[in-house]
Amino acid sequence: MSCTPSDHSQSYWTTRPGHGELRTAPLPQRETEQALVRTLYSGISRGTETLVHDGRIPPEVAALMEAPFQEGTFGGPVKYGYLSVGVVEEGPAPLVGQRVFCLYPHQDRYVVPVSALTVIPDDVPSERAVLAGAVETAVNALWDARPCMGDRIAVVGGGMIGAALATLLRRFPLERLQLVDPDPSRAALAEELGVDWVHPDDALGNCDIVFHCSSTAAGLSLGLGLLGDEGEVIELSWYGTRSPEVPLGADFHARRLSIRASQVGAIAAPRRARRTHQDRLATALDALKDPGFDALLSGTSPFEDLPNVMRDLSSGALSALCHVIAYPGADEPAT
Repeated sequence: MSCTPSDHSQSYWTTRPGHGELRTAPLPQRETEQALVRTLYSGISRGTETLVHDGRIPPEVAALMEAPFQEGTFGGPVKYGYLSVGVVEEGPAPLVGQRVFCLYPHQDRYVVPVSALTVIPDDVPSERAVLAGAVETAVNALWDARPCMGDRIAVVGGGMIGAALATLLRRFPLERLQLVDPDPSRAALAEELGVDWVHPDDALGNCDIVFHCSSTAAGLSLGLGLLGDEGEVIELSWYGTRSPEVPLGADFHARRLSIRASQVGAIAAPRRARRTHQDRLATALDALKDPGFDALLSGTSPFEDLPNVMRDLSSGALSALCHVIAYPGADEPAT
């Protein structure tokens, strides 16, 4: 169990590019319509969080990339993260004892407005619930793309977002769905999900929609090449300070191809008038009733090891889709 005083919390901070540490700080006094949450698990969103860890957030988009309860600034010191699952210890009576998801950094206890919490369905395990942020991103991309019955679809990039998309898309009555990734280990993941994995050299073309999630120029070029005439790439990759070349020559214009960004910060335009951010997150958590999402959980480490885990994820020494951080008391009953 933690040795942190009951009126304090411990949180993970990136202190400077490539370095992080756990810091202890007093908890704020809880006010009306706020809740005290004890964290059970948090998830590492590898793509964005390693960019933060390495100090590769471009200044011109720093404000857009801030997490809801972030402290500090990019480059460090900064407290960052947004995949937290916990149990409400104090707050309005209907919430006390409930498991909740919150877009909060890696911290063992925190006080937030109750409006920032979403109750986790009883049939969604706590560890799986850390995927809510990734699944919410995938839901938004599907709302942007609006796939139709009989579509031919490729997901390029089998990381956490690509895998979440493939897991959702396998429910659709598609003619074809391929998960495209050069890493042969993704074949086992695809088999667990019940979708087809293919190497980029073997991917089938004439697609209606390609979801690009590889964060590489090569992946984007491949995605455009897999489209049929007037097809569309939905771009979900975040490149940080890199500026990939986009192949707009050759037959891009002649075949009337499209590239459209999908970013979870705003509700996709086709649903914006009828859905709130809370609605979208609830949809993602409901989707997580599917046990197939467990294939995206790559391993678990204790909270006190988080500085080393972030270092190893950044260097590539640790390969993971979604690495889960377990907090003291995570195995105890939530009520």
